[in-house]
Amino acid sequence: MENFVLELLLGLGIAVREKVYSELKRKSSEDLSAIYKEAEDDTIYQIDRNVEEIIVPLLEEKANLLGGIFLLAEGIGDPNEGLFLGIRNGGQPTWALIIDPIDGTRGIMYNKRSAFFLAGAAPFKENLKLSDIVVASMTELPTSKMLFSDVLFAIKGKGCQGERHNLITNDRTVLPVKPSASKDLLGGFGQIARFFPPGRALLAQIEDEMIEILYPDAVEGKTLVFEDQYISSGGQLYEILMGHDRYVADIRDVLFSKMAKDGKKKGHICHPYDVCTFLIGKEAGVQFTDSFGNNFDAPLNLLADVGWIAYCNSEIRALVEPVLLERMKFHGLIS
Repeated sequence: MENFVLELLLGLGIAVREKVYSELKRKSSEDLSAIYKEAEDDTIYQIDRNVEEIIVPLLEEKANLLGGIFLLAEGIGDPNEGLFLGIRNGGQPTWALIIDPIDGTRGIMYNKRSAFFLAGAAPFKENLKLSDIVVASMTELPTSKMLFSDVLFAIKGKGCQGERHNLITNDRTVLPVKPSASKDLLGGFGQIARFFPPGRALLAQIEDEMIEILYPDAVEGKTLVFEDQYISSGGQLYEILMGHDRYVADIRDVLFSKMAKDGKKKGHICHPYDVCTFLIGKEAGVQFTDSFGNNFDAPLNLLADVGWIAYCNSEIRALVEPVLLERMKFHGLIS
């Protein structure tokens, strides 16, 4: 059954990709970036709405074969209730799906950078967590000028796999998934996520202080570490999986908690659907924690505030984590 669920998620990702790719070629950025509605979990843009209309019908076709589906998807249905598909006579669904149809909307709606379709599936039960996910897939949603799209997927305990799809010929080739084996940050990419205000100055300060502590003897004027503020949690995970980035820390949950205590307004934050494919990273050997350095997990819902840190390997974690957490404590983000 897990293989059947995986094929369903992969098929959904391809359908969404085809829709987005087509619309990027036919419509203007002004059309796609128009706000459709302000939802409780996020702003829903027109490009999001155009994609959402195809997801539920595709799932309804397969819901009975799966024994019923409980669907949680950004922008679809009530974010507090979800949708039940293929349920008869008041029965329980067999599977729970959590989906972010377009993760990275703000980049793709302006045709700037790839977004990702993210999906995870868990056997249904009460009080589900992200750690209950046993099947996950992420499909790259490319800009209109791109000819390829990468697809990554995993079944729990069976490793992760990748494919590169040619969007013109429909050919598929094996894509190696290999996080960096580097033991150091020098000359590599790694960052604290701070792509939205407010609070970016403090996050940048923490990062600068961390690098100064790690490399006190750095040559003046020499570039030590690069950063990539990819406005997509799926995109950030992709960069680690492909060996491009060595760590990423999205600690907006504790940042905004501190800001709220200080009487300041909170900003946009990560939600569980943004990181519903972390199983792929785990299967590839990526190490995940929450913002306090504990094993990462979160409720499988649409509204919880989530912080997460990912390290490409244990050596990078051993290097970065102690200093990062110490600086976070110094600035009052954690105790």
